Amino acid sequence: MSEVGSGYSRRRGDRFIQTIEWLAAIFVAIVTIDTFVSVLLRYFFAWQIPDSFDVGRMLLGILIFWGIAATSFRGTHITVDLLWSLCGPRWKRYIDVFATLVLLFVITVHTLTLVDKVRTTYSDNVETFDLHMPVWPFFLVAWLGDVSAVLVIALRTYRLMFHPEMLAPAPTQPVE
Repeated sequence: MSEVGSGYSRRRGDRFIQTIEWLAAIFVAIVTIDTFVSVLLRYFFAWQIPDSFDVGRMLLGILIFWGIAATSFRGTHITVDLLWSLCGPRWKRYIDVFATLVLLFVITVHTLTLVDKVRTTYSDNVETFDLHMPVWPFFLVAWLGDVSAVLVIALRTYRLMFHPEMLAPAPTQPVE
């Protein structure tokens, strides 16, 4: 293994990926808490949090983009592996590299178009209905998830092409 693929570089990349996974998990928790509290207040007290729907909708968008970033590196998203499962190891790697490059292209284009949405939302001063909160920070956090997805997919592509051994799943600990 070369110097680039070992040691500090690998740990730094893995820490970046773990940070993204933690952020995605935090956004899942925030969306869950928001939904749970909103339902409880509506059901038991016939009261809703101002802008609950708008904030919940934007938090869900944030969750989706950070979820894409979290699942893209490990390859744990939904896949169709019919052709892949029939191929040998060499062709499986080619298919993986090709599919990851296509994903990198699509997410990169999406990220570039989303930055315009953040900019126009900011410049148009779009606000929520009840509390008049600016919407652009939510869009910005979602866009940062998209940027993270691009970086993670680029790292996955690099490792697939030059260091496929670095993508091997970590050994699991036996459950006691």
